[in-house]
Order: sequence, then C-alpha cells, then structure tokens
Amino acid sequence: MAVALGRDFAFKVGRLEVCPTGLAEVDRMAGGLPQGCLTEIYGPASSGRTSLMLAAMASACAHGNVCALVDSSDAFDPISAAAAGVKLDQLLWVRCGGNAEHALKAADLLVQGGGFGLVVMDLADTPVATARRISMTSWFRLRRAVEHTPTVLLVVEQQPMAKTCASLTLEVRRAAMGWVGMPDCSRLLRAIRVQVDRRKPVPALAASFVSRW
Repeated sequence: MAVALGRDFAFKVGRLEVCPTGLAEVDRMAGGLPQGCLTEIYGPASSGRTSLMLAAMASACAHGNVCALVDSSDAFDPISAAAAGVKLDQLLWVRCGGNAEHALKAADLLVQGGGFGLVVMDLADTPVATARRISMTSWFRLRRAVEHTPTVLLVVEQQPMAKTCASLTLEVRRAAMGWVGMPDCSRLLRAIRVQVDRRKPVPALAASFVSRW
C-alpha cells in the first residue's frame, strides 16, 4: 500500500527539502528531517529516542503519508504508537526477529520500492556489537538508495553506526524526570525532559522537549 507524499509535508531549508519531526523545538534546532537522506537518532535506553521516532511517524501520518517501520528486534508497541498519534492504517510494520541484516535488506527494498514518506529502521534494541557488524559498504548502499527520492530514511540506534553516510545525526539523552505521588510513597513516572544535540552537520546545536504519558 502506498500513497503520494502530502503536499505540505516537506518544506525547504537551504537547498534541501525537509520534513517536520512533529516537535517544534527539534525542528527549530535541527531544521527538520532531510528528504533523500539518511538521518540517525541515537541514545541509550529511556533517553527519548523512541519518543522522537514516534513523533516523526505521527507527523508523517498526519500529512497523509504512509510510513514503514523496520523493527529489527520486534520491540514496536502499536498501542503506544497509536497513543502518540501514529495512524496504524498508514503504517507498514516489518518484524525482523532480531536479525539486523534482515532489517538492513528490508529497509533497502522499501526505499527502492518508493511510495513511503518515511522509512524507519529501528535498531535501538539491537546489541551494539551486532549493529556494528553492518559494514560501511552496506550503509553507503542504503544512502545511495534513498538519494534523489522524496523519502526520509530514519535510523534509530544506541550508538551512531552510519557515520559519514548520515546527513543528520541527533543524539538524545534524558535530562530530567517528572514524578507524581508523595516522595515517601509509591510514585509514578509521568514525563521526561529529553535533551537533543545535533552532532552533524556542524555547528553543534541543542534543543529539548518533554515526553509525557
């Protein structure tokens, strides 16, 4: 299933067509997600990387686009995604059973097939040692596949792996946590403030957003 890219999904920053992340603070800092390019989001567990990924997917869906999620570790939660605004009837979910090489091949096929406003390869729960086995040749091939297309290719990881093949690299980390309840009793985590640092291109810039549930 595929649809044409929404008219108002992309906007220009310099010479690039870029798409919004769905988070105004991040868009002002990073300039949006560039079309025809590979973007990396990386950070440790509970850093906000999934919140940023879901915001980008929800933004793409809101503009009438179909998204593809290549789920390397079968970690995707459709209920949380729907609560974040992702329209599940506009999402192709590819489960890879923990095989990073299969995830890479699936992302390559989806990008080459066309028709997707956003293709996400989620390696966030893939062990770093496993993700490092993906060769730079493979990353270069993936970057070439998305070039000259209107698709945003987004890779979510624990550490940056695509290196020079990425046009935009964002590091996320947890800056603060918001709790509800009395300090001496059971408390619930209701929000985190996420720090987002642009590592590439230079100069480095920073922004933050609050993720609530």
